[in-house]
This record gives sequence, C-alpha cells and structure tokens, in this order.
Amino acid sequence: MKRLLLISTVFFGLFCNNLSGQTSTDYSKIDLMLVRGEYERAVDTCRLLLAADSLNAEIWFRLGTAYHNYLPDDKSFDCFLRAASIDTANNRYNFMVARGYYGKGKNKEAVKLLEMLSASDSLNWNYAYYLSSIYMQEGKYDESIKIYTRFHNNDSTNYLFMDKIGFACLRKGEYERGIEFFSKSLKQNDKNINALKNVAHLYMMTFRSDTAIKILSRGIDIDPSDMDLYVRRASLYFSKNHTKRALDDYLKILSSGDSSTIYIKRSGIGYAYNLQPRLALKYLLLAHNRDTSDTETLTFIAQTYKQLNDLENSTDYYNKVIEVLNPALQRTGITYLMVAENQKQAGLNKAAIDSYLKAHVYVNDPNIYMIIGNIYDEKLNNPQKAIYYYQLFLDNLKNSRMTFTADYIDAIKKRVEYLRNPEAFKNNTK
Repeated sequence: MKRLLLISTVFFGLFCNNLSGQTSTDYSKIDLMLVRGEYERAVDTCRLLLAADSLNAEIWFRLGTAYHNYLPDDKSFDCFLRAASIDTANNRYNFMVARGYYGKGKNKEAVKLLEMLSASDSLNWNYAYYLSSIYMQEGKYDESIKIYTRFHNNDSTNYLFMDKIGFACLRKGEYERGIEFFSKSLKQNDKNINALKNVAHLYMMTFRSDTAIKILSRGIDIDPSDMDLYVRRASLYFSKNHTKRALDDYLKILSSGDSSTIYIKRSGIGYAYNLQPRLALKYLLLAHNRDTSDTETLTFIAQTYKQLNDLENSTDYYNKVIEVLNPALQRTGITYLMVAENQKQAGLNKAAIDSYLKAHVYVNDPNIYMIIGNIYDEKLNNPQKAIYYYQLFLDNLKNSRMTFTADYIDAIKKRVEYLRNPEAFKNNTK
C-alpha cells in the first residue's frame, strides 16, 4: 500500500511537471479537456496546478473558461479577473473581464477596458460589438455610428455594418439616413428580413405607410412563417382603416397559435366592419372575457348587438362602457378642480373659470357655479356674469353633494338681488 501511494505521488509530480514545470507555454492537456467538454476534470487539474503556482495567468484563464461552461458565471469572472491582474497587458484576459462586466451591467468598467482594447486593435469586431452595444444602450448613437462606419469602410460589401448604421440612425431619429443604409443593405442581400422590418418601420415613421406595407409584403413572400411580419402589416392596415385586409392577417396570426387579446379583438372589429356581426361577436366577447375594462371592445360589442337588433344587450354593454369610464371621468373632474384652485390662487381668474367649467362637465357639482359667480363678483367686477352663475347655483341646489345652511342660501339670494338693482336694494334695507 505504501509502495502504491509512493508511485501515485511520483506520477502526480511528473504530471504537474509536464503541465507547468516542463514548459510554461504548453497547456495542451488542459485545452484538450476543454475541447472534450471535461470541464470538471479541467477545473480539478487547474486548481492542483495553481496550488503550486498561484501567479500563472494562463492557468487562471483556463480555470475561468472551465467554470464558464458549467457553473454560475461569478466563479469564471473571478478567475478571468485574477488572470488579467497578473498579466495586465493580455488582451484575451482583459476582454473576458470586459465581457464579465458587461454581463453584470457594469457598463462603466466594461467601457474602460473595451476602449483600451479597441485602441490596440481597431478592427477587432469582438471588441467593437460589445463597446458599440453599450454605446447604443446609453444613447451614444454617434459613438456607435463611428465604430460601425470604421468597419463599413474596411468592408463595404458587408451588409451587417450597414444594418448597424441604419439601426443607430433609426434610434437617433435620423430616419432618411437610416432608410439609405438599410436600402444599401438590401441591395447586398434582398432576403435580409431584419433589414426589411426596420426599413418598413422607418417608412411608417415618415408617414409612407403604403411603402411600408409593400416592403412587409415582400418579406412575407420571402418567409411566410415569420408571424412578426404579419403583425406589423396588420397594424398598418388597421391604422389605415383597411380592416378587412387587417382581418386576414390577424386570422393568420391566430391560426399560428398566438392568441393575444389584441389580435382577437381586432379580428372581431374586422368582422364588424365587414358586416359579419355574429362572427364579430364570437371574437369580441372572447376579447371582453380576457379584459373586461377595455371600452373599445365593449363599444363594438354594443354596436354589434345593435346591428343584430338586440337592443337590450346593446344597451347593457353601453352601460358597461359608462361604468368603466365613470371613475376616470370623476378623477378628470377632480383634477380640473385642483388646477382651477391653483389658477385662482395665482390670480389667473379667467383661466380658473375655464378650468372650473371643465371640471363641472365631469363632476356636475352646483357649488362650482357659486365659486365662478364669486370670481366674477369679487375679482372681475362683472355683475351680469356673477348673477348668472349665482342663479345657476340656486336653481340646482337639489343636485348638490354639499348641504348649505338657510342663512348661507339667504345671503346668496340677497347678493343676487343687490347685483340686479343696487339702488333699490339699498332703499329696501333702509
């Protein structure tokens, strides 16, 4: 047993020498383990070697690579970071650390390394890809465009770089320039579906929806299984009130297994406009069951029941629309009241009156008439308007949510009497 242990110890020593002591640049055995997918074995081997040589950056790098393939990324990142701290000039190590920072959302740290790497090799697409991705995330579109343009100038036939420039222009709001680059890309590869989608979007953003529809139709001809193309075209058809054409696309989407509520609802709307009320109800009621607060669906259900001369159900669904809208209307009225109070306090009396009147449309509170009358009376010195609104207040007291004392009501009536005939009022009070 002792002899066997001795042989094992010697064998292990020779193996370590073969990996580390024999030559510091031969890591083929570990590399072979990584290629074969023997990651746990590679980890064990690297850890044994690092126990004897903890400053070997290449072993730390390979340990990180092994961890990266079968364990959470934190362990692999720590290994790459250790390798880069030992050999600070090694681009491989620094790039893996930069990727690690990118994956953790630490863009500031990643950018610092990626800018250094790009400066050392300006045409390395791996460096440029991550760096430009961060620039795009942070809205630094011009910086991204500079990187993509550098690669485009180096290889003007690569449509990938044209797509990247076009997309950066899209995000920046330079729509015509984006169209230019996507069009160039499509000349290189007319079956580039992503470019077709993006250029269609740009035409839509520049109010050329007919052109956008033609481009999307071309994409559907190329790949009829891409449901996103149908979704985009259906949305454009629907926005142009071409509901029958939109219906065909929405039914295609539904048949693919995508039963999103909006597609069900718009199919129902398409049938409603196509004067097929029973089919319309089938889809609209299904959409309503999914979302009972959608007033558009409720309104179309009510209209469809009316087409079928079912006035009872039509009325019920119109009432449901009112029930859904009422809380929002109340909030709108209260918000107008808050605005009016601010305007009155700021001395913006005419604006305040306008806001009070808008509030009254939603909350229907006679007390608002009294407030407006008071502004005309005390702030704007307009007795005729003041009389008009005071009288509206008095005539609608039964609808008020507030209770007023008899003395308060009498005071308002006396004020109205005074404003109508100040001299007579003075004589009567003597």
